Amino acid sequence: MLECRLVDYSAGGACIELPKLIKLPERFEMLHGNIRKRCRRVWARGVRVGVTF
Repeated sequence: MLECRLVDYSAGGACIELPKLIKLPERFEMLHGNIRKRCRRVWARGVRVGVTF
């Protein structure tokens, strides 16, 4: 498990900020509170990553 900061969240996706520069897989699951979302990475700029649900 990798902890991150949720920068922006909407019904269709999110922007997350990682604690350090890490290459995430194209598809992964994100847990926010008790909600689990299947995500697909759509962009990455430094430690910030945009995902779609």
